Amino acid sequence: MTGKKQKDYLADLLADDDAGKTGTASSAQTPSSAPASQSPRPARGSGMTLLGRESALARVASGEVSQVTRLKLDPARVRIWPGNARIQARLNEENVRDLIDAILAEGGQKMPAIVRRVPDDPAYDYEVIAGTRRHFAISWLRANSYPEMTLLAEARDLDDEAAFRLADIENRARQDVSETERARNYAAALKDHYGGKQRRMAERLKLSEGWLSKMLKVATLPDRILAAFPDLGELTLNPAYKLSQALADDKRRKTILSEADRIANDNAQRSGDGQTQFGGTAILNRLLASGETESVKPDLFAGLSRHDRPALSVTSTNRQGLTIKVHAASGADEDEMVALFRAALAKHEYRPDAEKPGNE
Repeated sequence: MTGKKQKDYLADLLADDDAGKTGTASSAQTPSSAPASQSPRPARGSGMTLLGRESALARVASGEVSQVTRLKLDPARVRIWPGNARIQARLNEENVRDLIDAILAEGGQKMPAIVRRVPDDPAYDYEVIAGTRRHFAISWLRANSYPEMTLLAEARDLDDEAAFRLADIENRARQDVSETERARNYAAALKDHYGGKQRRMAERLKLSEGWLSKMLKVATLPDRILAAFPDLGELTLNPAYKLSQALADDKRRKTILSEADRIANDNAQRSGDGQTQFGGTAILNRLLASGETESVKPDLFAGLSRHDRPALSVTSTNRQGLTIKVHAASGADEDEMVALFRAALAKHEYRPDAEKPGNE
């Protein structure tokens, strides 16, 4: 394990001061060549260089300038931080093959992983904050004919919330971290780092509160649903949100989950037979169609807002009356809701006074 020594780091930081000092010596050797009006360079002398060094050291000590230490680590001594977004069980040689090949072609890992020191686990020295695919690739190479490979990493001093924000920034730029994985990561972070306060979390991450709310809804998708998708990257935010809404319907939930189990089994069998597995679009359509017939009755009323979003619906009718559901985030104003309510009553010819005894 090697790292950049502190004295080398400070030498780089103070390079300008050393260059100035060299320039002073050069000017002193040829005083006759300097214009008479020019101030003598020795005025900047060793006193200014000393002040520059003291200033630079103060900046390091205050944290204004931080040292970044690059290390070459045995990946077996590096664990994965539990706050990482990626579902580690889904990493395998096939979906990391592009990175493995790139490392071999380039003669080693070029982009370092971000790690932090582990103080309380004798089995590990560091944990990966960002770079779990790099960790997997190097581990795989060491186990498959390249034992000399080491994990290139940068060590950072981070608390959990700062580690989460750093990992999130990196994950936003990477398409190989699915939105469902990020959604689950956000849900865990909301509880662990932000006390359940969505607004505070949105402000810290520079996200819109509405978008964050949508991600947190997607985080409710159960494992049985995710298991139906061989590639979670195919389950993007909007379809995942629609699926999470469908699962909120108790009448459909059991049927959708059963269909997800069937799809997972079908895909496992197709994979074993060497056939192509079902793709994300086909899987999503099967899941959304599940239980639709059972939950929708011909005489139910579904009222949309001017934004074409569900606003008010009749979920059941009987002799005792109507059950009406008012949908959130429809964008409908009060006048629209009143109009939809009246339309629902008219459709079902419901008259409250007709139900009272003595009015038959």
